[in-house]
Amino acid sequence: MGPVPKTIVGLEGMVPESWWLTSTPAPPLRPALQGTVSADVVLVGGGFTALWTAYELLRRNPKLRLVVLERDRVGSGASGRNGGWCVPELNIGPARLAEWFGSAAARRLRVAMKDTVGHISAVLRDESIDADFERSGVLLVARGPGQLSPLEAMAAEFRDAGWGDDYQRLGSKECQQLVEISQVEGGLFSECGASVHPGKLVRGLALAVERRGGVIYERSTVDRIVSGPSPLVATSTGEVRAAVVVLGLEAYLSQLARFHRRVLPLYSLIVLTEPLSPPQLEEVGWRRRVLVSSMRLSVDYLNRTVDGRVLVGGRGAPYSFSSAIRASSEHHAATHAKLRQLFRAWFPSLSTVAFTHAWGGVLGMPRDWMPQVGYDPAEGLAWAYGYTGHGVATSNLAGRTLADLITGTSSDLTSLPLVGHRSPNWEVEPFRWLGVRFVQAGLGRVDARVEATGIPPTGRTIAERIGAH
Repeated sequence: MGPVPKTIVGLEGMVPESWWLTSTPAPPLRPALQGTVSADVVLVGGGFTALWTAYELLRRNPKLRLVVLERDRVGSGASGRNGGWCVPELNIGPARLAEWFGSAAARRLRVAMKDTVGHISAVLRDESIDADFERSGVLLVARGPGQLSPLEAMAAEFRDAGWGDDYQRLGSKECQQLVEISQVEGGLFSECGASVHPGKLVRGLALAVERRGGVIYERSTVDRIVSGPSPLVATSTGEVRAAVVVLGLEAYLSQLARFHRRVLPLYSLIVLTEPLSPPQLEEVGWRRRVLVSSMRLSVDYLNRTVDGRVLVGGRGAPYSFSSAIRASSEHHAATHAKLRQLFRAWFPSLSTVAFTHAWGGVLGMPRDWMPQVGYDPAEGLAWAYGYTGHGVATSNLAGRTLADLITGTSSDLTSLPLVGHRSPNWEVEPFRWLGVRFVQAGLGRVDARVEATGIPPTGRTIAERIGAH
């Protein structure tokens, strides 16, 4: 009889759009899947992971029959609602990578991530995609004396790992020459990162896939995935039978029963200002679109758009029981209010600037913070997920790696630590809900205490130990 097919059940719901998607014209709605379609590869999800994989597969073999299924519109998930940070970073530090995989493998992964920014830039050039891409660099600042020790520890970890050349230690005045932020004690600057308009990027990439022969169906909610000797993906109006099924779902992977505990959906929320005038931008010295973040444990990140808006993002929306993904969590009023307050604290001279947009998106977090890429030929199933907020760049690396794995190409990418890695499952409920909510609240309290007292975090609280990576 052969292997018994395995069925994966359940994807539903719709999500609101962000400014990235409303600020640029959308292409006409693509048709929904109808009837039975045959393909070599079917990719579930219309975001960066699926589209980069499709693009790279077609670049390697233009004759492949590729189908992409998206439940809403291309880029409607995290790919069109992130902070626009195209940076070669993971949410796991070099010391932990070296401990798990060895220092040589950690360095190879670092090099691959750095190369990824260049790969994205090259595709934008080759495919004539204007995505406001600028190699503006990344500035990590210590705001207040309490954040200085963690910054120094991070710089030392980079030096010990041999990554020190990527990060320039800056004093307060040097930081202010890039962006004039209040209470800055020092910083780390890297030239490796770029600012990008993710809405333009994801839509341009979809059109590039179609030009190369791929077919994209929108408003096609997948309700059944069967892996095994005869893989198929089914919606309410049709099905695709293919040799390979690629799961490009990131946080939404948690909505599939078989992968429910593999990845945790957490929300990152964003507020956006009105366009700042040239004198206002000059007032804070934000001349180039450098990306900015601080050492807060609960995460913050800032970006500057081409038309002078300032984007402020961060964590905060509470985790929902049983990894539920709800549109209401993307509009958590208390978190959006904190982000607006954060902007005014960073830039007191801009306190009267108005905010015009607020939205959010859901990111996928593995139990050990390590992204993973895999392909099981016996099941005809491939996957990539677990970017923990760094998916704009990492998804490109994942897509190129999956293309090599699926085509049977042995390469430097297929031997990276991401490939074949399996994170532990998240705890069962209610322990998952209790633990995640405890850590979320605990890290917030640590940040508040550091900012109020100027005393660095100890690293010894339960929340800090659980959240260490």
